[in-house]
Amino acid sequence: DDEAPTSELPWWNDRVFYEIFVRSFYDSDGDGIGDLQGVISQLDYLNDGDPTTDTDLGITGIWLMPINPSPSYHGYDVTDYYGVNPEYGTIDDMRQLMEEAHARGIAVIIDFVLNHSSTEHPWFLESAENSGSVYTDWYVWEDENPGFRGPENQVVWHSENDRYYYGVFWSGMPDLNYQSTSLSAQMLDASRFWIEDIGVDGFRLDAIKFLISDGDRQENLPETVEWFQDYRTFLQSRNPENLLVGEVWDSTQQVATYTDNAVDIAFEFDLATAIVRGAAFGITSSIESALDPILELYPQGQYATFLTNHDQDRIMSQIRGEVGAAKSAASVLLTLPGVPFIYYGEEVGMVGVKPDEDIRVPMQWTDGENGGFTEGTPWRALNPDYVDGVNVAVQTEDPDSLLSHYRGLIHARNDNIALRSGEIIRIDSGSGNVLAFLRHTEEQSVLVIINMRNREVDNYGLTLDASPLTALTALDVIYSNGAFSGEGEFALPELNADGGFSEYMPFVELPGNSTLIFELN
Repeated sequence: DDEAPTSELPWWNDRVFYEIFVRSFYDSDGDGIGDLQGVISQLDYLNDGDPTTDTDLGITGIWLMPINPSPSYHGYDVTDYYGVNPEYGTIDDMRQLMEEAHARGIAVIIDFVLNHSSTEHPWFLESAENSGSVYTDWYVWEDENPGFRGPENQVVWHSENDRYYYGVFWSGMPDLNYQSTSLSAQMLDASRFWIEDIGVDGFRLDAIKFLISDGDRQENLPETVEWFQDYRTFLQSRNPENLLVGEVWDSTQQVATYTDNAVDIAFEFDLATAIVRGAAFGITSSIESALDPILELYPQGQYATFLTNHDQDRIMSQIRGEVGAAKSAASVLLTLPGVPFIYYGEEVGMVGVKPDEDIRVPMQWTDGENGGFTEGTPWRALNPDYVDGVNVAVQTEDPDSLLSHYRGLIHARNDNIALRSGEIIRIDSGSGNVLAFLRHTEEQSVLVIINMRNREVDNYGLTLDASPLTALTALDVIYSNGAFSGEGEFALPELNADGGFSEYMPFVELPGNSTLIFELN
């Protein structure tokens, strides 16, 4: 049964996640600011809860960017780890969101900002005012400025009341001190609250490589990994099924050191960069190179894949607005192993380059006023292209749209166990523009062929030395985009004694930016 959870891998390998910035997703009350009721009202767009329909996007997981009270628009400087930002709603709204999401089969994880708080947090205010306070060692204070700078040469020591506190990101975000057992205990309790009392399915953990510093040793300390091992053990004692997704913005080699029991999965930044580059230039070499260490260093499938997130220029801006390239990138993201994450609006081709506010602008729902985001004045102006077809309403009706492509790919992944949890068997292509591989489980084998180039390719003969494939009887097309001639009539690959094949071409040529996914029976 393809609908059943996979047996070997954890539940998150069956999911496709969607990253939501609540402030920018949908405004339910006309104040120009997105809110939790707005997210609830749009859940059917993500997943209507009916597995027999294919008009929804097919999303089965949501990551909410910070929802705690905060003085900043982005929420990464928290003033109350147990509360909900009043601009977004109430704790009861959050409980309702959990209930409505779960009813549709959607898991919900929230951003949890462990590394630092806001300078407006009561803990910090007390810590700064009173050097004898119980909160003094919840932050890192020095009487004299130690003088060293941060990993990117930034100022990390900030003055307050004739003392200096450490904040690796900026003066408004003082780092919490995890050498303090009472601070650690407090943050474990706040985590417990969201897991047990609210019922979230896990956390996206922000900036974890900076959690513990020791003088000018400021990132990726062994003590940080050890702290997260204890943290994970604690949370598993509360709910063994909760998911911890780590943000370690670093090389694959470094990121993988956290997935060996400190967190469940971590974001694969090198692969994301490689996919975007491959899409931009129509080549496969960057993706192939990025896969080598990934397949060697992580437990099978235990990493999070994505194209861009809230800290990066949006992919549509990086690939110069090329819809075909965006389709190829989506195809790679949603057919590779790992746990895919989609940044809100990516599926309709929203653009955006830094500053950060401009890569987090409101979602483009319609071509009506304010893109259908709000009946009020939006907190930040929308991209003007919402009137030019870069919106959900227009693309929903167009079978060739980027949104339709995402929808088709996500439903294909949801319906095929090999695409969710199968091992990957890489295939050599005669063309540097064509990416091909098998995804294989005991139940199913799926062949994926993606032409990354914006023009047709006819020299792409596929060669595989050996595979678990045995006598083939039929091909079933799971998904395709692009005008393939003679679809359904192409020849099966001729297998050698080891289950491999040589110079296989299901079609004489592959259309530009086309994707072909079929099951080998």
